[in-house]
Amino acid sequence: MKRELQGHYVTISTAGEEARAFVPAPLPPKPPIEWTPELRGKFDQALLALGRLDSISTFLPDISLFLYMYVRKEAVLSSMIEGTQSSLSDLLLFELDMDPATSGSSAATRPGVPMEDVREVSNYVAALDHGLKRLAEGFPLSLRLIKEMHSILLARGRGSNQTPGEFRRTQNWIGGTRPGNAVFVPPPADQVMKCMGKLELLLHDQPKPTPALFKAALAHVQFETIHPFLDGNGRLGRLLITLILCEQKVLREPMLYLSLYFKTHRRYYYELLDNVRLTGDWEAWLDFFAEAVIVTATQAVDTARQLVNLVNNDRDKISGLGRAAPSALQIHRALMERPITTAGWLVKKTGITPATVNKSLTHLERLGIVRELTSRKRNRLFSYPGYVDIMNQGTELLALPART
Repeated sequence: MKRELQGHYVTISTAGEEARAFVPAPLPPKPPIEWTPELRGKFDQALLALGRLDSISTFLPDISLFLYMYVRKEAVLSSMIEGTQSSLSDLLLFELDMDPATSGSSAATRPGVPMEDVREVSNYVAALDHGLKRLAEGFPLSLRLIKEMHSILLARGRGSNQTPGEFRRTQNWIGGTRPGNAVFVPPPADQVMKCMGKLELLLHDQPKPTPALFKAALAHVQFETIHPFLDGNGRLGRLLITLILCEQKVLREPMLYLSLYFKTHRRYYYELLDNVRLTGDWEAWLDFFAEAVIVTATQAVDTARQLVNLVNNDRDKISGLGRAAPSALQIHRALMERPITTAGWLVKKTGITPATVNKSLTHLERLGIVRELTSRKRNRLFSYPGYVDIMNQGTELLALPART
């Protein structure tokens, strides 16, 4: 279907130079989406994949332990898109250092990883946790909640001077060194509140209800186009997808994150966003978005199954320890929550005596379940490598374009 420009340009002047800023038209698109049998079928497949993903909570032994690590994996991936070089292990070590029970026990990050990168990923986890908690309390997905999450996302470290929790009051741009040579210039600051207000109407099903998955696909593009904050727009724009699906009860738990798919196909992703704005090709974007959901949901189910198999196999090995098995099983369960940790944290978590914890760790090392990461007598670090390896899939560091 042939559409016009999905908005209009306004001329702005910055530092004596004129540039064109794009103001998007309100959603939903006009004329309406052409739901061909192929596109409708793709969305039906995506909804089925989400249904399978939502159902895995019924066979996971402890969904909270899976989510603890899965959310952190997403934080690493989403931050990688913005150029950070922090790994999942870096984040776990950083959180270990931030825990009063284990403070100062680790080296925080691997050599060469800026502390700002790890703190940025940690902020992401905190922002997501806050958003999900507010939704669970019945608070609506709204501009207020988006601002609250943004204030946490940029609370500390890099970006903390970029007015956390407030829509921008100055012009920003994507790519280039100034608006005049930018790849894309979002709406002027004085238009941001109006644009976001119209996006909020879509989130609240006004003037009419919009199916959840369709809403998530539309809202993500609109948020990225408005770019309402001075920093953190990419991360919040990706979080918005999961928040919509959770608020609309498509997912009972926050188990869908598209950052890895967007990272893998980032050139095409940016091209599609541009084409939506310039030519109104929403159908191509929706096809890509549905495919991203199908692939990502399927990968998440596979990851969950791998973890269940790993945990069950390791429990079988531990059960053969005889009288030492009960304590070792408690340690094993605690390692699922924090797969890089210290003996001191395990003592605090399980309530088992230090001597028994150390004996259990020795048993688990002998079984090949646990590996010591340090060679010292005090504050030794231990890893559950099988668990970490499964969660690490897809987080390999890649060179990323200079576009946020």
